[in-house]
Amino acid sequence: MSETSTSAADGPDGVASPFRERLAFDLDVDICVVGAGLAGLTVAREAARLGASVAVLEGRQVGWNASGHHLGTVMPGFGLPVADLIERVGLEDARELWALSKEGAEYVRATATEELMPGIGYSEGVLEVSNVDVGEALIGRLQMLAEDFATEVEGWQVDRVRSMLRTGRYFHGIHYPKAFQIDGRKYVHGLADLATRAGARIFEDTPVVSIDFSGIRKRIVTPSARLRAGHIVLAGNVHLGAPLKRLSDTLLPVWRYAALTEPLGERLAETIAFSGSVTDSDGIDHFRIVGGDRLLWASPETTWDARPQRFGAAVQRRIATMFPQLGKVPIVEVFGGAVGVTVHGMPQIGQLRRGLWVASGFGRQGLNTSAAAGQLIARSILWGDDRWRLFSPFELVWAGGATGRVAGHFVSLWTRGASSAAGVLARYREGARARERSREARLAEANLKAGTRGPIGRPPPGAVRLAPPRAPAPVPDDEPYPHASRESERIPGGPV
Repeated sequence: MSETSTSAADGPDGVASPFRERLAFDLDVDICVVGAGLAGLTVAREAARLGASVAVLEGRQVGWNASGHHLGTVMPGFGLPVADLIERVGLEDARELWALSKEGAEYVRATATEELMPGIGYSEGVLEVSNVDVGEALIGRLQMLAEDFATEVEGWQVDRVRSMLRTGRYFHGIHYPKAFQIDGRKYVHGLADLATRAGARIFEDTPVVSIDFSGIRKRIVTPSARLRAGHIVLAGNVHLGAPLKRLSDTLLPVWRYAALTEPLGERLAETIAFSGSVTDSDGIDHFRIVGGDRLLWASPETTWDARPQRFGAAVQRRIATMFPQLGKVPIVEVFGGAVGVTVHGMPQIGQLRRGLWVASGFGRQGLNTSAAAGQLIARSILWGDDRWRLFSPFELVWAGGATGRVAGHFVSLWTRGASSAAGVLARYREGARARERSREARLAEANLKAGTRGPIGRPPPGAVRLAPPRAPAPVPDDEPYPHASRESERIPGGPV
């Protein structure tokens, strides 16, 4: 998601991106990439840097969809929770997959520099917050990330979270100090420029009509030309079109919407003191400050295409719900883009058949995963890197078609409703505890003033109740004390 109000075709400097011609002549290359999004452009750049001839076919324009419309948060991990990842593939393979996700994040960090991409707006720090009180679960997750996955993390207690985010709706948090954020739109256009400089050729307005996968040299037909390639990389997400409908049907299309506010001045800094990205553990809200005093906020999503402007009011209401002191903030721009969500919650990365590769399913995964996929596939084709097999357990699974979209919509509604109900219950319990502490403090103060001892207070939840000490039974005068009787029974010289 861009930080400035620019059109979808704008380039890395906020001006119109350079015109890229349509493929109008037959071409023969080593690698053909279908789709000029983040994953496809990373494959193209890395393969060209390794010496391959590369052509990228894009049916519309570079970064026109989700790749050019995101908040630019970069952190390790996948959409599938780490505990579920371990359960699915085992600890050792989970560690290797996590390492790949960290490599992807570092790739973006090394690429998104002011020298390579002026105005990229790099800043560090990502905070994942919970809308329920999960202190014990937080400790376990922190230990797992730090010890088993070598990830730098910090646990934040409730007071610290609320000192940075002045709302009572968040409790504990996990801070990733080395995670970061960039201007997403500038990054995708900057990546296209870097791929072109490396030798890749990018053709816009060039949809794929048909593909013949047979033979060593694959054949691709476009409206105005034909292309042959030794390898084809399908990186078109949910927009691969009719020739690849079976692959597109393995993805549930989800449209995510975000809004950019007008400058809010000092009241924004008084409300949100954290300078990085903030996301909640339920994946409902994702926001950060851009341009010093503007708020960029993503929340609504649908399983059908809709006009983004329809959701400006929904974002307004969500901001007012989480931060009432901001009120109804003015919205100047609303964005939207479709992502492909897989049934198993992991991206689709690997070789489908000899010479045919897939890099898709990055919805709810993070920017790091598309970078990892691009690097991995380029190295697999040219170097024989076989780590793509780590993704083999996550097969292509049909997403349910129209029925899947309806089910996905209701699942999203249920998730949001359950999260809201859990948050209400957590805040009620917190308030009840606070009222009980206040009552006991007032009672203790009253007793102190009266010079009396008040009734024993109710123990906190979970406390162990101790029985009052029992008075010792009277001992008859003619009976020795218990310890004396035992001494008289000992054998002289025996063990004491």
